[in-house]
Amino acid sequence: MNSSTSSPRPLDGITVVSLEHAIAAPFCTRQLADLGARVIKVERPLSGDFARGYDERVSGLASHFVWTNRSKESLTLDLKQEPATAVLEALLAKADVLVQNLAPGAAARMGLSFESLHERFPQLIVCDISGYGEGGPYEQKKAYDLLIQSEGGFLSVTGGEGDEQMAKAGCSIADIAAGMYAYTGVLSALMLRDKTGVGSRVDVSMLESLVEWMGYPMYYAYQGATPPPRAGAAHSTIYPYGPFPAGDGGTVMLGLQNEREWRAFCDKVLMQPELADDPRFSANSKRSANRAELRAIILESFAALSAEQVIERLNEAQIANAHVNDMAGVWQHPQLKARQRWTEVSSPSGMLPALLPPGRNSAFSPRMDGIPALGEHTDALLGELGLSASDIQQLHERSVV
Repeated sequence: MNSSTSSPRPLDGITVVSLEHAIAAPFCTRQLADLGARVIKVERPLSGDFARGYDERVSGLASHFVWTNRSKESLTLDLKQEPATAVLEALLAKADVLVQNLAPGAAARMGLSFESLHERFPQLIVCDISGYGEGGPYEQKKAYDLLIQSEGGFLSVTGGEGDEQMAKAGCSIADIAAGMYAYTGVLSALMLRDKTGVGSRVDVSMLESLVEWMGYPMYYAYQGATPPPRAGAAHSTIYPYGPFPAGDGGTVMLGLQNEREWRAFCDKVLMQPELADDPRFSANSKRSANRAELRAIILESFAALSAEQVIERLNEAQIANAHVNDMAGVWQHPQLKARQRWTEVSSPSGMLPALLPPGRNSAFSPRMDGIPALGEHTDALLGELGLSASDIQQLHERSVV
């Protein structure tokens, strides 16, 4: 798929300057780039976004960085040096959005608080992403994804029984949640500016983003009620709903939602229709309370079947089910292939596969440009700002860029 398109994209003509690292802000700005925004990623000279060094799993590039940084321009700039301030000011004068997830208070110390910027650039939208948000006793506290999973209660409902079996999510969900709210926050701020003519501030915290996602277990534990127990990969309050091994060593994920499905499961999957009226299992609350006994019955039934045979029975009974895929299985997923959801993007290591953004729109194609090398666009961007070749050379010699 070519990233060029004859149809306009929603954010064509919008310029985003980003002082970003790790995941939350880069994930936000990559999605803005998907919609056509020009994203100028300001990075430290020599080292750049520290996520560039997390690993070398993608043809020598870092997996996190490849995922969150396509379609951006990389500008190296040492913001601690005076000449860099003038460059950043010139960028912001032409920008529509500033996104930053620097250390708490760092942006304000550099004169990049919304209040300061709004006086100079009233049209500018400023999106601040932090661990805990501005104000409050945790404002200056360091915040990494796993720490927010802990503070936000996520670890209390994941994993197995007992604190020694708690488990983090296998991806950076606190960062992702914050990145998504920053992304939609910027979009809403752009819509608001269309009405008011002036920019506004979007303040996103990782903690609040993840706690919003914890709504079900929080309300389940309302007013001190017992919270959902840890149940591994199974559902904590609905049963059977989770992974079950088959006789060939494969595993099937299945889930029942109501009594009609329970009867169909007993009749067409377990081949034990009489089980539907067993008083131990005649309601979800009873099945959940007696899950050990029911699990033993299910495992005995599945022991003579392969995983695919179990799925065939589940499909016939119209019981929701899924394969338990590893990453290799996801790369080869037939549904993603059938819907042509893969394309390629360029990178410093050559062409790489990339998943097209979810939410396909019939009116335009998403932007799918390359992953930038560190400082790849520095000289071109400085030239756009009116700096001469000799000026640019001096900045390089002084290690400002």
